[in-house]
Amino acid sequence: MSIGTVRLRNAVFYAHHGVMQEEHRLGGRFEVDVEMELNFDKAAKNDDLSKTVDYERVYREVKEIVTENKFYLIERLSYLIAQRILDNEDVVLKIEVTVRKANPPVGGPCDSAEAHCKLSRGEG
Repeated sequence: MSIGTVRLRNAVFYAHHGVMQEEHRLGGRFEVDVEMELNFDKAAKNDDLSKTVDYERVYREVKEIVTENKFYLIERLSYLIAQRILDNEDVVLKIEVTVRKANPPVGGPCDSAEAHCKLSRGEG
């Protein structure tokens, strides 16, 4: 069995998440990384998309969760993304999702705050 990783790096969205009401009203930049571990054997041997993760579909799911909701915590956002993909992509064995919030309101200069969620099949 050949275990491999499929990644989406730095998918960027404008959304309305945060603890402060102004963050919900004005919104901000959010960046998402998704790393999925899966068995590569069938897809690699057959060059068959149906035997692997469809990262275009994953991107659409991430975009929907990030842009069509308002959450207080990026921890919730990263968890929901990971859980949805694990639920919908049968070939994914493990997933890691990082959500970065650009320029978080922390009282001084800060490039980003991030939450990183790891889930495996059978957890949740």
